[in-house]
Amino acid sequence: MECRMDGRTALITGGSLGLGKAMAQEFANSGAQVAIVARRGEVLEEAKAEIEAAVPGARISAHACDMRDGDAIKAMHGAVETALGPVDIVVNNAGTSRAMPFMDITDELWNEDLELKLLGAVRLLRLTFPGMKKRRWGRIINVLNVGAKAPRAGGAPTAVSRAAGMALTKVLAGEGAAHNVLVNALLVGLIESDQHLQRHLKSGANESLEEFYDKLGDAVPMGRVGTAAEFANMACFLASNAGSYITGTAINVDGNRAPVV
Repeated sequence: MECRMDGRTALITGGSLGLGKAMAQEFANSGAQVAIVARRGEVLEEAKAEIEAAVPGARISAHACDMRDGDAIKAMHGAVETALGPVDIVVNNAGTSRAMPFMDITDELWNEDLELKLLGAVRLLRLTFPGMKKRRWGRIINVLNVGAKAPRAGGAPTAVSRAAGMALTKVLAGEGAAHNVLVNALLVGLIESDQHLQRHLKSGANESLEEFYDKLGDAVPMGRVGTAAEFANMACFLASNAGSYITGTAINVDGNRAPVV
């Protein structure tokens, strides 16, 4: 089975580092032309160069955009379509894993989290969903985390905004199914990412990154942390014709760490 995306245009938010960059590289390797989106232009350009070096002949465009800004999202979408043509695949991957005690979360923090993780996706999909339906082909992947299904104490605001993202997935899957627009969510468990890298750097612990990940892996039934490439493989499957009868699902990519399916 080949997961090909030849002739398709993919847009990946949070595409400059970690999971986003891994997905962009795998999509490009599968034949898609890919727009990567993130806030920091210099990091985007570095990611673009790395992907182009890894996938000779890949067509990659980089677009700086704050996904909390509706006007910026409209401008970015226009720039992507100018560069690469109509968007066939959207991966909503922008966001962080902010978690803290409920009483510590201010209105400002709630609003910031929802603007980035939920409303940013909503605004982008308003621009891309109609064209997918009209062309009768589209793929939408919402990257969430397992807290969307199994929220823990102290897991807000992320668990709440991600749960809303799972509901959005199901709503759009219902509206897109008759038009061959497939909408799914991938729920991240403990997977190598830039966020974990930053936590390791900030911890000041006298241990290597490999030792840091080994300790995290103790909490996973498979005994290890997942890789960004493993996550990207699943995204590639869903974004290609190989996953042509899968829609409306929220799939855990977590080595069976979540207590729910």
